[in-house]
Amino acid sequence: MVPHQLDRAQARRIAVRAQLLAAPRPTDLLTVVRQLTLVQIDPTAAVAPSADLVCWSRLGSSYEPAHLQQALERDRTLFEHQAMVRPMDDLGLHLAAMAAWPTHERPRAWLRSNDSFRRDVLDLLARSGPLLSRDIPDTCVVPWPSSGWTNNRNVTQMLEFLVLRGEVAVAGRRGRQRLWDVAERVYPAGTPAVGLEEAHRLRNERRLRALGIAREKAMVVPGEPADVGDAGEPAVVEGVAGVWRVDPAALGQPFTGRTAVLSPFDRLVHDRVRLAELFEYEYVLEMYKPKASRRWGYFALPILHGDRLVGKVDATADRRRGTFTVHTVHEDVPFTPELTRAVHDELRDLASWLKLSAEGLR
Repeated sequence: MVPHQLDRAQARRIAVRAQLLAAPRPTDLLTVVRQLTLVQIDPTAAVAPSADLVCWSRLGSSYEPAHLQQALERDRTLFEHQAMVRPMDDLGLHLAAMAAWPTHERPRAWLRSNDSFRRDVLDLLARSGPLLSRDIPDTCVVPWPSSGWTNNRNVTQMLEFLVLRGEVAVAGRRGRQRLWDVAERVYPAGTPAVGLEEAHRLRNERRLRALGIAREKAMVVPGEPADVGDAGEPAVVEGVAGVWRVDPAALGQPFTGRTAVLSPFDRLVHDRVRLAELFEYEYVLEMYKPKASRRWGYFALPILHGDRLVGKVDATADRRRGTFTVHTVHEDVPFTPELTRAVHDELRDLASWLKLSAEGLR
C-alpha cells in the first residue's frame, strides 16, 4: 500500500484529535477513557493526581475526582490494572495474558516456592476482602529478593503478581493505598477471554485509535507499549524519517484547536521520541532532579495551544493555604497577547476546578 503523505501539522492534528484535546470537549468520563484506552495513575500531586488532571484537561470543570472513584468502585465501568485505569469493556483483551503469566522463570520460581503463601492470601481475601496490604499477614516461605525497594516486601509483591495472574484485582483505594480483593468480586463474571494473538492485534488497533499516529516499532518502555505493530495504514510525515502508522478514520477530519494544560503523564506527551519528531517539543519530567538542575520545575505542566505544544507551567497547589501558585510560565515560542490570555484563562479554570485561588497570574 502506498503510504499516506502528511506534513507535521496534519500529523499533530491527528494526534491531538485522537487524544480528545481538540474542540469541542467530550462530555462524559467513560467516553474519554474508552477513547484513550487508559489513564495512568501516579501518586505525585504537586498540582493534582495525574489521572484527575488528564480527565480535567479533556472534560473541564464538569469533571470531579469522585466520578472516577465511582466508575472504579461502584459502577465497575472502569478497572485499575498495573497503575492504569482502563475501560472494563477491554478486560477480555487482557485475560489471556493474565492466564499465561508469568512468562519468566524468576517470578514463576518464587510463586512455586510460595504456593502456600499464595493460597493464604487468596483465602483471606475471599473471606474478608477487600483489604489493604498491611492487613494481610506475610506467610512467605522464601522472601522476595531485590536490590531495590521491593526487597522483602513479600505481601505487596505477591499481590502484584496475583493481579498479573488475574486472581486478585484492585477493588478501590483508601486515600492513595490500594484495596485488594479476589478478582471474581471485581471483574464481571463470564467475561470472555480473547486469544493472545487476537488480543494483541486488537490492542494495537485500540492504541492506534487513541494515538492517531504512531510508530510501527518503538523503544520498549515500562507499562503500555508506544508502538502499534501493523495496525492502521502506513504514512510518511514530511521532514521526519521512517514510516508511521496512521488511523485511516482520522484522515481528513476537520480540526478546531483549543488551549489545554496537560499532566506530565498525559499520553500526548508520554512518548518523548514521537513528541520531538512530530511536535518539535522538548520535555523532561524534572521531579527526580536536584532543584538547582531543573529548567522548568518540579512538576512542569506542558501547554497545548491548537496543534502546537508551546510551553510549560511551573505551578504548585497548596491546599492548606488555599492557593494555586503559578511560579513561571516558560514560553517555548514567543506568546502573543491572545495566547497569553488563553493560557492564563486555562490556568484560572484549573485553579477554580481545584477550588483554590490563583496566584502569579496577571
